[in-house]
Amino acid sequence: MVIYQLLQLVLGVVYWIMIIHIIMSWLISFQVLNMNQPLVSQIWTGLNKLLEPIYRPIRRYMPDTHPLDLAPLVAFVILIAIRSIILPAIFGLR
Repeated sequence: MVIYQLLQLVLGVVYWIMIIHIIMSWLISFQVLNMNQPLVSQIWTGLNKLLEPIYRPIRRYMPDTHPLDLAPLVAFVILIAIRSIILPAIFGLR
């Protein structure tokens, strides 16, 4: 049970990091946030470095929909499925 809770905690943190990244990308796209501000740039770079290893394999299998990047959406759906369906099934909680 401790392993389940630890995995849920890690996936919960990744969930919120992805939410922040997605919202921040919208705010940058609509020019609410300015990438010329050092703090915004540092946060954006840090989030990209954290999440790129998750997005990169997904982008390999998805068609190019430039300028719309669907990899974060796919990763987000996969993360929700793992948290809500797969982990409880593995640990016999459903």
